[in-house]
Amino acid sequence: MKKLRKAVFPVAGLGTRFLPATKAIPKEMLTVVDRPVIQYVVDEARAAGIEHFIFVTGRNKAVIEDHFDIQVELYDTLAQRGKDDVLARLRSLQPEPGQTSFTRQQEPLGLGHAVWCARELVGDEPFALLLPDMIMQSEEGCLSRMVKVFNETGGNILSVEECDPSQAHKYGIVGRGNDVAGGFEINAMVEKPKPGEAPSNFYINGRYILQPEIFTLLGHHERGTGGEIQLTDAMLKLMGNQSFHGYHFTGRTFDCGSPEGFVEANIAFALERSDLREHVLKVMGSAAGN
Repeated sequence: MKKLRKAVFPVAGLGTRFLPATKAIPKEMLTVVDRPVIQYVVDEARAAGIEHFIFVTGRNKAVIEDHFDIQVELYDTLAQRGKDDVLARLRSLQPEPGQTSFTRQQEPLGLGHAVWCARELVGDEPFALLLPDMIMQSEEGCLSRMVKVFNETGGNILSVEECDPSQAHKYGIVGRGNDVAGGFEINAMVEKPKPGEAPSNFYINGRYILQPEIFTLLGHHERGTGGEIQLTDAMLKLMGNQSFHGYHFTGRTFDCGSPEGFVEANIAFALERSDLREHVLKVMGSAAGN
């Protein structure tokens, strides 16, 4: 079994729910406390042992590439001013030379198409897929836990969480089979099932480990829901030949693609910091009229 070394980050979306903020700034570069959303996701991947970070971009996304590059003038200025702590923190977030790659999704044809655009950079290796809108808060990173399941089972791994059964029609839902190696066998998969027809209340939360054979299926360019190339459709076909296992994530997930989730993430991550917690609680209390 090949080692998991690469991760794909689809960052080509327009971020229309955050206009006008995202008119000139990619939604992935909006900050949660003091880091861009995309930095949280890349850090999660790095903590899981990922060595190669592949970004599928679109127009007006060059700032993401700049963010993960060395800014010589900034580093020199910080060094000259004795800002050694800030400089060290920036350098700790910096990928090593050759660890980042960028490719363009020229047309907005869905998540499946974005993943397919990374095929040449991934090659014939298993890869992680992390949706950058979803950032997670837990003692151990979600992808790190998924890698442990992957090392035991191989195949394909999906991170899932439980939702209210009445809300299952809003998500991609999997069926739960036997427990295996810190995860469970996935025996069904449905994208936004009709009310009352979901095989469980476990929904896919934006973290995947997939085998490279998915690219062949995505390459057929079959259109699904909304006229887009759907990743779920390709995974359903891949289930006929390969195993799929679920990892039940029990931390907190914030959908930073929505204003509500973005605000919630800022509060949660600020409260996690000892230098901000007391002030944030005071502000929250004041806003609530306490």
